[in-house]
Amino acid sequence: MSTPKKKPEVPIKERYLLTYYEAAAYFGIGINRLREICKDPACSFVVTTGEKKTMVIRSKLEDYIAEHRYI
Repeated sequence: MSTPKKKPEVPIKERYLLTYYEAAAYFGIGINRLREICKDPACSFVVTTGEKKTMVIRSKLEDYIAEHRYI
């Protein structure tokens, strides 16, 4: 019998896309505030994969946070 292959674990700091929960924990902001920011039509760091899964581009969110004094 062959053993099932495990999906490799990639640390959050090396991932390109993060879930809302991962992004909120990584950046230390509330999940509701993050969702509110991502609803803005001008938001360039949100990607929708499939019909329901929305992901955040980590590097672009880092740039957004660096540019804004207030989130």
